[in-house]
Amino acid sequence: MYDSSDLRKGLKIEIDGDPYEVVDFQFVKPGKGQALYKCRLKNMISGSQFEKTYRSGDKFNHADLEEQQMEYLYTDGEEYHFMNTSTYEQEAVSAAQLGDSVKFLKENIVCNVLLFRGKPIGVSLPNFIELRVVKSDPWVKGDTASGSSKPAELETGLVVQVPPFIEEGEKLRIDTRTGQYVERVK
Repeated sequence: MYDSSDLRKGLKIEIDGDPYEVVDFQFVKPGKGQALYKCRLKNMISGSQFEKTYRSGDKFNHADLEEQQMEYLYTDGEEYHFMNTSTYEQEAVSAAQLGDSVKFLKENIVCNVLLFRGKPIGVSLPNFIELRVVKSDPWVKGDTASGSSKPAELETGLVVQVPPFIEEGEKLRIDTRTGQYVERVK
């Protein structure tokens, strides 16, 4: 059990049966009276945020969170299916829970799936992923202006800006945190 003095940015707590993450935190000590802890909390299931003020001495439960290594298998259009690499059990995650991670998912990629009471609520992708270029305009000779780039569509449907020498069929390393091209992979 956490005390209000344990609150800090990134802490995951349970309130009214839902997991919340402390997004922002401020300690306020008025001239007289109890210390106040102003928090901005984010619901880890719905994504909604709100501000709440707690007094010193308030108690919070630990959020029953667990992270499992899972392999992405396939999508049926509405849900994305992952397999636990140690128990071979399958879990389904909705597109809403995945958010922007959907653009980087490729079959057989290993991810960390966040579970709350055994149910998946989110996915952490590896920092870098290798994807093949499906569509890219050809390089125009003489188009060598410094800093020039062109759009390239990758196998997952993601469109990134790449240098002009990148061609269709090449593998690229993409940063999943920013969604940007990093380098060409041999």
